Amino acid sequence: MRAAVNHRFGGPEVVAVEDVPKPEPRAGEVLVRVAASTVSVGDHRLRARDLPRGMGILAMAVVGIFAPRRKILGMDFAGTVEAVGDGVTRFKPGDEVVGLTGSAFGGHAEYVCLKQTDAMVLKPAGMSFEHAVALVFGGHTVAECIRQCPIKPGDEVLVNGASGAVGIAAVQAAKHFGAVVTAVCSAGNAELVRSLGADHVVDYNKDDFARSGKQYDVIFECVGNAPFARVEGALKPGGALLLVIVDLKGMLSAKGQSRRSGKRVIPISFTPKPEDVSFELALAEAGAMRPVIDKTLTLDEVVEAHRYVDTGRKRGSVVLRIGTQ
Repeated sequence: MRAAVNHRFGGPEVVAVEDVPKPEPRAGEVLVRVAASTVSVGDHRLRARDLPRGMGILAMAVVGIFAPRRKILGMDFAGTVEAVGDGVTRFKPGDEVVGLTGSAFGGHAEYVCLKQTDAMVLKPAGMSFEHAVALVFGGHTVAECIRQCPIKPGDEVLVNGASGAVGIAAVQAAKHFGAVVTAVCSAGNAELVRSLGADHVVDYNKDDFARSGKQYDVIFECVGNAPFARVEGALKPGGALLLVIVDLKGMLSAKGQSRRSGKRVIPISFTPKPEDVSFELALAEAGAMRPVIDKTLTLDEVVEAHRYVDTGRKRGSVVLRIGTQ
C-alpha cells in the first residue's frame, strides 16, 4: 500500500510517499481502506519533535529519541471496512467508518488496522468521508473536555484559539449547550467564528482577554499561551480552565492550583474513545456542528499539507484525500 512515511525528525520535507506492507487484521481487529484523513498539529508535533516544554521524556515511548517510532502519521481516518479478524462483531466488510488512531497514528496510508474496541464508529449515512474526518480530531477533544466539565445554559465560555480544529468544535459545542461564547482569534477569522455561533470576538493582536477584567465560567485553552498563572483572574470562582495544550509544569501543578484557588485546572489527555467520536457526529447530524475545511489535498501533496499546517494559520482542518471510494 502507499503511505506517507517519515524516517527522521524535521521539516515537512522529511515526509515522503512510499510503498509499505499492507496490514492484515488479526483476531479482534478491523482493516479499513482509508478515504480521508487530516494533517493536524499532532502530526506536526510528532514529525518535528516539537513538544510542549518538559513533555519530551514523557512522550519518548510514542515519539522516539533519535528517529520517529511512528513512521506513518495521521491521527484520524474515514473509510470503508475491507476485512475483519476472527471474533469481530461490531463491524463488517463494507461498513463506512470514521475514527481516531490517537498515539498509534497510521491514518496517512491507504489502509489502517485497529481493534474493534478502538475509537471508531459508523459514519452517518449521507455525510462525506471528508466532512466526517474533519469533525473528529477537534470534536473528540471537545467531547473529552465537556465530559470533565459539563457546560450549562448561560455559562460564559471563552475559547482561546477559536479558529483551529479544536477551537471551532469548542465554539459550536458550547453554543449548542446554551453558553454565551467569546472567541479569541485574529481579526481575519472573526467572521468565521461568528458564523459558528460566537457571541463576542476578541482580536488577540489588539486585546488581551486575560487583562480585560471580564471573567468566565469556562476557558478552553487551545493555543498553549494561556496557563493558569496568566488567566486565573479571568476565571469566575469555581470556574474551569481546560488545558487542551499543556506543558509538563502546567500538568504537574494543576491539582495544586485547583486546591489553592478553588478554580478547576483540568489538563486534557486526548484519550480516544468511541463515544467521543459519536459525540461530534451526533451534533453534526442535529445541525449543531459543521466541519470547517481549510484545504483538501491528496496523499501526493502531503508535504504541502505539512507546510501549511506548520504556518499555524490553518482554519479548521486540512483534509488529506487518501483514496477514492
